[in-house]
Amino acid sequence: MGYLGRRIGLSQDQGDSNPGAANGAVGGGLLDLFAHGYFERQGDIYNAPGSEAQLSLTATGGVISDYADGSDVYRAHVFTSTGTFDVSALSENISGGNNIDYLVVAGGGGGSDRGNGAGGGGAGGLLSTHPDIPSPTRQTAFTTAVRTYTMTVGGGGGGATEGLPTAGDRKNRGMPGSVSSITYPGPVTVVTTTGGGAGGQGNTEGPAGPPASIGDAGGSGGGGDNSGAGGAGTNYPGPTQQGFPGGTTPGSYNGGAGGGGAGAVGEEAGASGCDGGAGLRVRIAGPLNNGVGASGPGSEFAWFAGGGGGGRASGSESDGGYGGGGKGAYQSNPSPLPAFQGRFGVSGTGGGGGSGADGTNNDAGSGGSGVIIVRYKIGTVATAKATGGSVSYYNNKTVHVFTSSGTFETTANWSSATVEYVVIGGGGGAGFDGGGGGGAGAWREGTTPIGSHPVSTTIQIGAGGIGSLEGGAMPATGGANSTGTPSYFGSPITAPGGGGGGGGGGQPGAPGGSGGGGRGGGNTGNAASGTGDPSPGTPGVSPSNGWGNDGGNGDGPGGGGGGAGGTGFAGNDPTPSERGVGGVGLQLPTTYKDPKASYGFSGPSPGGFWFAGGGGGGSYPLVPAGIPGGGVGGPYAGAGDGQGPDPAAGGTPALANSGSGGGGGKASSQGPNNRSGGDGGSGIVLIAYPS
Repeated sequence: MGYLGRRIGLSQDQGDSNPGAANGAVGGGLLDLFAHGYFERQGDIYNAPGSEAQLSLTATGGVISDYADGSDVYRAHVFTSTGTFDVSALSENISGGNNIDYLVVAGGGGGSDRGNGAGGGGAGGLLSTHPDIPSPTRQTAFTTAVRTYTMTVGGGGGGATEGLPTAGDRKNRGMPGSVSSITYPGPVTVVTTTGGGAGGQGNTEGPAGPPASIGDAGGSGGGGDNSGAGGAGTNYPGPTQQGFPGGTTPGSYNGGAGGGGAGAVGEEAGASGCDGGAGLRVRIAGPLNNGVGASGPGSEFAWFAGGGGGGRASGSESDGGYGGGGKGAYQSNPSPLPAFQGRFGVSGTGGGGGSGADGTNNDAGSGGSGVIIVRYKIGTVATAKATGGSVSYYNNKTVHVFTSSGTFETTANWSSATVEYVVIGGGGGAGFDGGGGGGAGAWREGTTPIGSHPVSTTIQIGAGGIGSLEGGAMPATGGANSTGTPSYFGSPITAPGGGGGGGGGGQPGAPGGSGGGGRGGGNTGNAASGTGDPSPGTPGVSPSNGWGNDGGNGDGPGGGGGGAGGTGFAGNDPTPSERGVGGVGLQLPTTYKDPKASYGFSGPSPGGFWFAGGGGGGSYPLVPAGIPGGGVGGPYAGAGDGQGPDPAAGGTPALANSGSGGGGGKASSQGPNNRSGGDGGSGIVLIAYPS
């Protein structure tokens, strides 16, 4: 479960997708949204285990995303506006690591406008070296040097408004899209693509362009109108073709044809349809990158350069081609009219604009802007010897992290090995009404042999206990109903859940891996013992009952709920200086401390990777800042604070997969509801073996 690669631009919260954003705030968020979810499933994929460090090409520019494709790992740079791709260092030991794959898409052509509907705009020209492009039109990757490349991203051509001229006195006719290119000083052009052609328009006036009814030529040609042919596609047909021609309008039909797409000719105009030609699916930014491209067949937003829909005399709107083509209008409009915005090609795809027709808000759409994406290989993924959980590779070890129940299952290349494990039970829920904190789940740590393939072992992740609710069924039995459930790596290696915190009516805390804290206030309850042994404070093999500690006792009037036990230290009794602070948790062994990992929580010492802290006790009198969970200065290890700054919110729940306890609720004399205890955090299982 590795942390995603580098990101260029501001954070997701600060980034701005507007190319004119202030202070260079373009982009930033795309990488986090795409890559984090992917790496949660795929694991750390930077260095092949057992090999020397893989020194990849170093470059900046655009929005960056990293992903695995088979056994190879790629870094993609996505440019949706003009910028630079700066290569500052070459790859030293990655085979093919200096070869640059590209996708270059020009701006789409604008749709034209006419009463019965005109031709749709052609898609921007598309050239790519990615394997999704079929032979013989797949291009050849270029080998980079240390230099700066200019990435020119073409804009979409403007759509026409009937009766009004566009540039060049092209009355009623759209404008072509602009070129996209990769160049470097010399000047040297690496690749360039042509903007999409505008659709034909039978009543065009002025000297510019082809005969009125014929679509413009372009990367993909614009659709014809009024007995006109579609415009030609650049280099079509042939191995360097950038797109297909636009559709033709036969003399028997008074409307416009679809613009050509990168993958198909625009549809011939007729009563049954005038759709734009389909684009191409190119997964160069990663198979799960739903922030790049447009929708199409399959699950990915990875389609580009669809043609714009042509106009129709009757029926319904025609569809744009897969890959961002805009819809074409039709003359017999209903009321209310279709949305004008549906005519536009999608930005960042090179989709052609759709045709316009009679009616208010029924003008033609502009073409979509283009895009440039480059990628290069930055490493390889080792072949896992087992499946289950999130798999990552660190320091010559393969690590499986289970955050939900599943199965650890060997594969055919498994050989008998001794595996390391850490198993943490679910944290306990806290009590209400000056309630005690919830205890941490027990911590089991050690090694176990796994024999020859096939071996299948069930993994259970313990659930956190539910915090006691004031006025509900739970207070009658105090913390017992709030105990977390066990986690296990096969039934012999079980870590019990943490004990629930004591609640209203003087109910005591409940025992568990670490004990729940006692209830404070007028009816004081005692803390519970932990079933685990106190930790020695250093990583190592735990006893079979795991590590855990006792909770703290509650105090009478003027005190509060006791802090719950953590796996590192016992919970605290309420005192004027420390109140009912929850017990400290433990930090993972070095095996699991991958700096790119996303699991684990902050703790009382640096480095993260803390788990299983005790929940803070409920305050009496109310402490606005809350009583820390997981140790003084917390919250640490994902534990919940006792009754935090919102008097109506109850105790703070522990974080998921922390194995920590929830925070206790405040005493009844400190105000109205909510005095409920916080829920415990679910557990986690980590397994490691030599790669």
